[in-house]
Amino acid sequence: MKGILTDITKCIGCRECVIACKKVNSLDQEYPRRWVLEDGLSARNWTSVLEKSEGFVRKQCRHCLKPACVSVCPVAALQKQPTGAVTYDKDRCMGCRYCMMACPFGIPRYDWKSRVPTVTKCILCHSRVEKGELPGCTSACPTGATIFGERDELLKEARDRIAAKPNLYINKIWGESEVGGTSVIYLSSFDLSFLTYGQNLSNDPMPELTAPAMEAVPFAFLGMGVFMTGLHWIIKRRIKSEEDAKKNADNKSQEGDNR
Repeated sequence: MKGILTDITKCIGCRECVIACKKVNSLDQEYPRRWVLEDGLSARNWTSVLEKSEGFVRKQCRHCLKPACVSVCPVAALQKQPTGAVTYDKDRCMGCRYCMMACPFGIPRYDWKSRVPTVTKCILCHSRVEKGELPGCTSACPTGATIFGERDELLKEARDRIAAKPNLYINKIWGESEVGGTSVIYLSSFDLSFLTYGQNLSNDPMPELTAPAMEAVPFAFLGMGVFMTGLHWIIKRRIKSEEDAKKNADNKSQEGDNR
């Protein structure tokens, strides 16, 4: 299983990773909105660089080994892949936002600008990784602050760095075991608990904690899923009908001009 190791001590805040992410994933420019300013993530920004007094911290989806977002999605729009990526299928998404409520890292974002709003997030450049290429963010980093590889090897590398410079690093690998472990892990010289909004996460996978609550309301959950899926389908069909009608009108107009 693949993963990313981000070493905060090497980050210079250049934001080349942010630029590369937007380019590789063909993400539009963000519109200034107050809810984007908190951490820089949005439907059009899948990674961001936070400037703290102690240094710079890159934020992105952590790609949990046992993702809470996957476990609560009623239409399987989110999937954990063998590569380590948690991918997202917008054509399946019905916009319920259960994943946003379930994620302990506050990663998924709602695309308010879309005519059929869905949730978006980093997918660890899954298609590139399947072809043997690096994720856009890691290939662009000029200092090696964020590197890609096998998760087990990255964990070993992180332990070796801590052992070699114990006075530089906090003796902790963020993401090694929290919520069952994540594919994106961190080394730092200062506390990164702000990435979980100050929560002390346990090592128990989130799906195991949310399962009893999800099982308690199966019929309501299923009913809402069916309703939202139907509504999503109706809206998409209406938009397609409008686009087809406009296209036909344009074709007729063009035929008239040609005559």
